[in-house]
Amino acid sequence: MRRRASRSRRSLTDIRAAAVLAAAGLLLTGCTAAGTAGGSGSDGAGKSAGDATVKVGLVYSRTGLLADYGKQYRDGFMAGLDYATKGTGKVAGHRIEVTEQDDAGDPGKAVSAAKNLIGKGYKVLAGTTDSGVALQMAPLAAQNKVLYVSGPAATDAVTGINDYTFRSGRQSYQDILTAGAMLGDAKGKKVTVLAQDSTFGQANVAAVKAVLGAKGAKVGSVLAPPSATDLTPFARQVKAGGPDLVFVAWAGSTAPALWTALDQQGVLGAGKVVTGLAGTASYPVFGAAGSKVSFLAHYFPGAGGGNAVEKAMLDSVTKAGGTPDLFTPDGFTAAQMIVHAVAEGSATDPAAMVKALEGWTFDGAKGKQQVRAEDHALVQPMFVARLTGKGAALKPELLDTEAMDTVAPPVKPSAG
Repeated sequence: MRRRASRSRRSLTDIRAAAVLAAAGLLLTGCTAAGTAGGSGSDGAGKSAGDATVKVGLVYSRTGLLADYGKQYRDGFMAGLDYATKGTGKVAGHRIEVTEQDDAGDPGKAVSAAKNLIGKGYKVLAGTTDSGVALQMAPLAAQNKVLYVSGPAATDAVTGINDYTFRSGRQSYQDILTAGAMLGDAKGKKVTVLAQDSTFGQANVAAVKAVLGAKGAKVGSVLAPPSATDLTPFARQVKAGGPDLVFVAWAGSTAPALWTALDQQGVLGAGKVVTGLAGTASYPVFGAAGSKVSFLAHYFPGAGGGNAVEKAMLDSVTKAGGTPDLFTPDGFTAAQMIVHAVAEGSATDPAAMVKALEGWTFDGAKGKQQVRAEDHALVQPMFVARLTGKGAALKPELLDTEAMDTVAPPVKPSAG
């Protein structure tokens, strides 16, 4: 099932601005049933499908540091399942049953939950907003030959890691590609990546070096322990380096302290500071710093331009009592992918599911998207925004949409 890296790498001179977003996830313990829209009554392998149930294990962090992100993902997944099944709860005659498991952001808990589900016959796993968790789940999927659709986990290492692993969110390379134009001519410019010393943070440093470093920028980093609460020393370290651009990749509850420290230490007035637009709850966090920051966006409600799929997602999540946000489309897209894998592949054979997903182009909440066959990257549009208003009334304004091909990462052939 190995693929050829047949697509050429895209020129970095076409790069425009977009966002570096923090990824981590929340999981829910329990069991929920939903389904997919009608079909042929047989699976993609040509065997009679009957009314067999397709069991999906949703392994994500309901608790932990980034629990809010997990809820967004979960809400989006349920809305996507309803949309993709046209409210029937079935696809090709199969009922889709979703069992939710809480990994609390702990790779060990995630693997334990996944093994338990696999042992019970589950052929499909989804979830994972934390990069470290995703990197443990992916090999498990390959070893057991089950379909795994990772969520907002941003590490580039998930792409192409094996034949059974896909992703429903963006990856760090897409963030960096879209951020490149913010620097202009990169040759000789100094770029500092400010991030937490985590899998996500290190992935962003590597991506910035690979992309902007290749364009001639001098890339360095300042990494803070994820547990750090006093961030003033790190802000001072950034300021002392005198960078032309500060690339901030940050996740979690210490964000307010970070932006306060950066503003107080004069970092925001010394050069261009670029960061990803996080969830709506984070907008007031920026305070006076908000007007001094360039925002690159994976998603915010309305970024899709009000296309039919986005509208359906927003309406469904809101009707269910949720609030559409940053990672809502990641869950929604995961559900679309799983329904397609069953409808066009198989209800029982993960290899057929994989084949059905490879190369699939579809309309998502963000716009046109594609599951790239060679490495399972999710090629998708990205957005440029700014915050307008004051205090609790702060809201993002869409400035530009970067086409999916413009910000497509280089092809990374599957490892197997």
